[in-house]
Amino acid sequence: MRKALAVCALVVAVLLGAPAAFAVQPDEIMADSAKEARARELSRELRCMVCQNQSIDDSEAPLARDLRILVRERIAAGDSDRQVIDFLVARYGEFVLLKPRFNPHTLLLWLVPPLVLVGGGVALWRLGRRRPAAPAAATTGAHLTPEEESRLAALMSEEAPEERRT
Repeated sequence: MRKALAVCALVVAVLLGAPAAFAVQPDEIMADSAKEARARELSRELRCMVCQNQSIDDSEAPLARDLRILVRERIAAGDSDRQVIDFLVARYGEFVLLKPRFNPHTLLLWLVPPLVLVGGGVALWRLGRRRPAAPAAATTGAHLTPEEESRLAALMSEEAPEERRT
């Protein structure tokens, strides 16, 4: 048991201590650390066109590498972050952005989720209001007519001897 715990502890320590693996190659890294930080930040905002659910910073696809190099070239040329993003959007379309901009083309993308949430809430509220209230007899106690009471008493007296036998 102790040996298994020691092995588990060792595996956890190795996994927690291991540096995160990034796809950026050493030959891509810029000499200026401030520009490199800008390039990495921009790379995290751009979608890999091959992987589609990864940023180009995380992707090892050749196209992602080309995009990382292109971002670094644009930064080295003196472009601002906005100019780099605009250049890539002009070249590849809005799809290259992991978080699309809010404009008329992406209006549905931004508005549908909140509208669905509000619509679901309204539907649940209306469904709750449509449900009939609990019957009054169940909440205030059942009131039987004299005929029903005598019939109930007769039924109860017939069942009582059977219950005692068991």
